[in-house]
Amino acid sequence: MTTTLSQDDILQKLRQVLADSFRLDPSKITRESNLFTDLDLDSIDAVELAIQLQDITGRRVKAEEFRHVRTVGDVVEAVHTMLQA
Repeated sequence: MTTTLSQDDILQKLRQVLADSFRLDPSKITRESNLFTDLDLDSIDAVELAIQLQDITGRRVKAEEFRHVRTVGDVVEAVHTMLQA
């Protein structure tokens, strides 16, 4: 995957991953959606999401990069930062 993905591209890919992996309605997945309270993900789901993000980025997801991630927008920012590194 190329490192030239925009944040909007990342959001679209993330929306698809969340919809496919966790059977969520893509129209309900916004940048403001809280992964845990709005989308009902739990810690096991978070691990699965991290694995999916590795597929998107081609890089190992480090726990410290996602320690403060709470919203879909936070994930987009973290992935964008990873791709720029």
